[in-house]
Amino acid sequence: MRSICCTFACLLLICFGAYAQSDRGTITGTVADAAGAMVPNAPIEAKNTQTGAMYQTVSSATGNYTLAQLPAGVYQLSVKVSGFKQYMRTGITVLVAQTLRIDIPLEVGNISETVTVSADAPLLKTESGELSHNVTTDRMDDLPMLSAIGMRDPFTAVNLIPGTGGTTGSMRVNGMPGYTMSLRIDGQDATQNIWTLAYGMSIPSVDSIEETAVQTSNYAAEFGQAGGGILNMTMRSGTNRLHGRAFEYFRNEALDAEPPYKKSPQYDKPRDRQHDFGFNLGGPVYLPKIYDGRDKTFFFYSFEQNRLKMTNTALYTLPTKAFQNGDFSALLGNVMSGVCFDPTNPATCGIDPAGRALRDGTIYNPSTTRTVTSPINGKQYSIRDPFMGCDGKTLTRSVCLRFP
Repeated sequence: MRSICCTFACLLLICFGAYAQSDRGTITGTVADAAGAMVPNAPIEAKNTQTGAMYQTVSSATGNYTLAQLPAGVYQLSVKVSGFKQYMRTGITVLVAQTLRIDIPLEVGNISETVTVSADAPLLKTESGELSHNVTTDRMDDLPMLSAIGMRDPFTAVNLIPGTGGTTGSMRVNGMPGYTMSLRIDGQDATQNIWTLAYGMSIPSVDSIEETAVQTSNYAAEFGQAGGGILNMTMRSGTNRLHGRAFEYFRNEALDAEPPYKKSPQYDKPRDRQHDFGFNLGGPVYLPKIYDGRDKTFFFYSFEQNRLKMTNTALYTLPTKAFQNGDFSALLGNVMSGVCFDPTNPATCGIDPAGRALRDGTIYNPSTTRTVTSPINGKQYSIRDPFMGCDGKTLTRSVCLRFP
């Protein structure tokens, strides 16, 4: 019995911890009459127009109210107080980790009358000093910034914000070094803490993200353990309408421009074929005659896969058996430098002061340094003898390791 109670208590703590995460937004303000007097105990209701979810509160004795932990989305705010006209404000967009201030003015009249205001929240934020920017996935889809080599990268949202740049762990915010940022997904810390990367084993699908809030400075103390900014992502949810989408981002070398100075048919374009495809589907959980989840329960599924075919233009050289034994004499006279050679005999670089042929690639033994008189001009020169291999042949690049 004690074990069951402990388990239940732990589950409650987990639930409260999940509720307290800050991947959501807040609406706050005051309720006042036409004369500016505060209206206490006014019932206030916020409705998510996409899911139908309702959030309620009442104004305090001083007329202040706060609707916290609101999922990102578009809301309708309404107030009904006896002796006043009903107040309704539509088109309020709540963003991730944002606090909106909306003061509600009530007009004296019949409660059956309604005053409707169609306006978004004010752009000026007066409730907090933090600096943040919200980037929606739809905006990223409309810009040619997601597609690169490999999967589309949702972290390119930082490139739309002043003072930031880079991708994944190398992102730099306000001049701070890379690998100092923090990532939250639906309020949970998702930072790969070994290297402080933006992700661990995988990248979330772009279409599964509702929006990304990038907090660059003055963020609240609850967002600790970050010096170079915070990425706060909110995943998408289903709504009361069944909605889906399929996509494919196609790439082929036939559509690529030719590089400068490498025109066909002398040069072929390297293979560059990419297929980034997927789909997503969301809506209410609805089981006919069993369960109707509209306004209550929703699902959302997203799938994305990337297939990439490219030509590997890197060149790799493997050592021969002779090279592995330290004998590089096969390289002698191959004119490897392309500069030092005798036009009359391309296998040599001319002759030394002693009249011996100089062969490209030869390694000389410094312990044989001596002075000789050139038979050509009678002047004295310092010369060396080449290293000799085990078979008495001149070596290049290395000394034979198998001495007799």
